[in-house]
Amino acid sequence: MLRGIDVSAYQSDAYDTDGLSFVFIKATEGRSYTNPKLSAQTERGRDAGLVVGFYHFLWPGNLTAQAEHFVAKAPDRAGDILAVDWERTSDGTHASNAEKDRFIKKLRELRPGHRIILYCNRDFWLNVDTTSYAGDALWIADYVTAGEPRIKAKWRFHQYTSEPLDKNVADFQSRAALRKWAQKD
Repeated sequence: MLRGIDVSAYQSDAYDTDGLSFVFIKATEGRSYTNPKLSAQTERGRDAGLVVGFYHFLWPGNLTAQAEHFVAKAPDRAGDILAVDWERTSDGTHASNAEKDRFIKKLRELRPGHRIILYCNRDFWLNVDTTSYAGDALWIADYVTAGEPRIKAKWRFHQYTSEPLDKNVADFQSRAALRKWAQKD
C-alpha cells in the first residue's frame, strides 16, 4: 500500500511529504470557490515527486458550470488525477446519484486524458449510491484500519483517518505503478 494525504485551504502549503507517494488537493467547490492555496500546495507535491490529484466538492445542480469551473482551475498536466468529492454540503444537501454520474461523465468529456475518480464515504457508497459508477476508480472514506474499508466494491484509494489530517492509502504496488495507472495510456 502506498501512503498519501489530501489537503485543502485548511492545511499548510508546506505540508510534510516524507513517506508519501501521492497527494489530493482540493481545487474547487460549487461554481465559484477556488482553494487559495491551490498553486502552492500543487507546487509542494510536484517538488516532492508525488503523484498529484485534484478534487472538486460537488454541490447539487449546475453540473456543467461546476465541471467547467473545476477544469478551469485544476492544473492540466498528464498524469494528474481528477476526483469528485460527493458528500453532504454545509447546508445538509447533496448532489443526487444521477448528478454525480453526470458530473463524472462531463469531466470525461472535458478532460479525456485524465483518470476521473469518485470520493465518497462508506455511508454514501452503501446507502445513497444506486449505480456503483465511480469513473475510473473509487476513493472510499471509512475510518478503520488502513487498507481495510468495510465495503465489497473494488477500491483504489482509502481515506482511513482525518487525524491529524486526512490520511490515505492506495492499492498499488509502487509509486511507479500508480504513476503508470494515472497516465491513462
